[in-house]
Amino acid sequence: MRIDKSVLEFEWDKGNINKPKKHGLTIEETEEVFFDNRKKTFKDKLHSKGEERFRIVGETKKGKLLFVVFTKRKGKIRIISARKINKKEVYLYKKTA
Repeated sequence: MRIDKSVLEFEWDKGNINKPKKHGLTIEETEEVFFDNRKKTFKDKLHSKGEERFRIVGETKKGKLLFVVFTKRKGKIRIISARKINKKEVYLYKKTA
């Protein structure tokens, strides 16, 4: 999936706005991964029951590698969860395919 930077807008609801903080992240850092030129985006087929979900791995401006789950609603990116990438997932970001 390609993220169109010209129409990128984020939506946070009351249930998700504090999730990044629980993992030592800020909302801004979470959103930064969408602007990483080396980011990798994958469809989340397992959790795409009611709506299509995606996973993205990318790097923040400070060099943190993050794993973010999101969906698109009415042209906006809605963050579902965000956390630092674990050791087993680093290959997702570093693979070149």
